[in-house]
Amino acid sequence: MEKIDKRERAAEFQRRLRASLDQSPLSQAGLARAVGVDRSTVSQLLNGSAPRLPNGQVVAEIATSLGVSADWLLGLSERQEPAAQLLASALDMPKAPRALVGDVIFGWHEEARGYKIRHVPATIPDILKTPALIRWEYQTTLQRSPEQVIQSSEERLEFLRASGSDYEIAMPLYEVASFVRREGYYEGLPVDIRDEQLSWFLELHDQLYPTVRVFLFDARTVYSAPITVFGPLLAVVYLGRHYMAFRDTERVRVVTAQFDWLVRAAVVSARDWPEHLAGLRRPGFAGE
Repeated sequence: MEKIDKRERAAEFQRRLRASLDQSPLSQAGLARAVGVDRSTVSQLLNGSAPRLPNGQVVAEIATSLGVSADWLLGLSERQEPAAQLLASALDMPKAPRALVGDVIFGWHEEARGYKIRHVPATIPDILKTPALIRWEYQTTLQRSPEQVIQSSEERLEFLRASGSDYEIAMPLYEVASFVRREGYYEGLPVDIRDEQLSWFLELHDQLYPTVRVFLFDARTVYSAPITVFGPLLAVVYLGRHYMAFRDTERVRVVTAQFDWLVRAAVVSARDWPEHLAGLRRPGFAGE
């Protein structure tokens, strides 16, 4: 940080104190009472021809009374909000429904209209699933019926078509392979539902590429938790019962860099996604 002369800092403190008091319901006398100093002290800080800096205790009490940041008053920050308020606005943890096409995440999509959206799903993205796969997957879910999820998914897909947003999806290779082989999470999946889903992937690629791009990475060499990045506005980590949503610029950049790292390391590019799907459908791959 650039070092500022004490007199310049004192003058900046005076300007910011005046501005914040003008925005406050407190009078000079009220501020003096709240801080625990004489009214003449406040008057001198506000109007003195030779501005001075009060001691740290007085600065802290003034900042608390006016609801601003002490760092901002001293010219150490351009953010007027107190640290606790900054943290509260920078981090949110709303509840997450079982299906990732809930109203909260749709609101984030609307907010980021026109920006690139980057997504690492927990499974195959709900927005790309057929109604049959959704019914199979959510038939035992108590929070929402499969039909509600299907309706939400279709609405989100239509929004995506019209939003003007690029949408990048990065998934691990094993997720799609497990789906095709009907293993692990997809154990018991009927063959006809799987085959319809694979055909739907190809149809969506024909309809939406290059607006929607799917990349596959090898989880033996790179890894990611489920995340979604909404342009420069918001980065969300999916925890299961909650989302952890960050709005501060630095953390959005960190999560964005995480996604871009997965894309750079992808072993199946968005352009090669249809060819990869065709290979998965070849006889013998699924062990059938």
